[in-house]
Amino acid sequence: MLKRIPWRPLSAITILIVTIALAVNYFLTHHELRQQLEQISPGLLLILLGMYLVFTACLTAVYDSMVRLCGVAVPKSEALLISMYSSVINFFGPLQSGPAFRAVYLNKKHGVKLKDYTSATFAYYFFYALFSGLLLLSGLLNWWLLTVVTLLVVVVIVLAHRTVFKLLGGKHMPAKAWYWLALATLLQVLLWVAIYYVELRSVSPGVHLSQVVIYTGAANFALFVSITPGAIGFRESFLLFSQHLHHIDSSTIVAANLIDRSVYIVLLLLLAAGIFGTHAQRRFKIKV
Repeated sequence: MLKRIPWRPLSAITILIVTIALAVNYFLTHHELRQQLEQISPGLLLILLGMYLVFTACLTAVYDSMVRLCGVAVPKSEALLISMYSSVINFFGPLQSGPAFRAVYLNKKHGVKLKDYTSATFAYYFFYALFSGLLLLSGLLNWWLLTVVTLLVVVVIVLAHRTVFKLLGGKHMPAKAWYWLALATLLQVLLWVAIYYVELRSVSPGVHLSQVVIYTGAANFALFVSITPGAIGFRESFLLFSQHLHHIDSSTIVAANLIDRSVYIVLLLLLAAGIFGTHAQRRFKIKV
């Protein structure tokens, strides 16, 4: 009897290989891209690394809020280690396995029901999509219309905590944790704007903040369809397909993403060192 072919892992590996091949080919055939990257200073890379460390702290706040939605409080140090560990395995592990790790770990160690954590995860995706969509549409809205839409978003957030959890079946989801999750997710999205702004401006100083805001919205939506580490290939595709909205040229997109990937991998290596240095594997009792 033939074994079932693992199409999803094969698809992820294929997309990853094709993306890397295309990126290498683009790098070798576009001399101006190499010139742009050669102008990047080590100081700028350190700034980006520092911003990503702040981003990791923000992710910890997001995950902590999600756990509190499930009626459980996790020590801050443990929440940070969970965030670090899940970030590392989400990139280097199969099929972005970070969320699955968090769900299983919290279930075994703190008794968080998978159903409740799934509901909290959907709540996070709800906010992430809401704020990212607002960024994506910002270029199409006048300032007064953007103000109205923002107020409507606030109303949606207030009303949603009374209705969304009933639809998702959550039982231990206090309103305070709901608002903290909304705030932490907003900060996460704004940090993406800041990081992308620094990266894009380092490559092309003529890029405006309004373009970066739209760019960030497009990049964030790659999260929902990605099956490759760090959304490699998917994020770049979203950014290229949305060029008519943010008007950032292909060369700048490729260069900025090369910088971003490089800095992020360094961050993950530092997080991995921190995990081993604090013996987090023993603490979590996880085999890797």
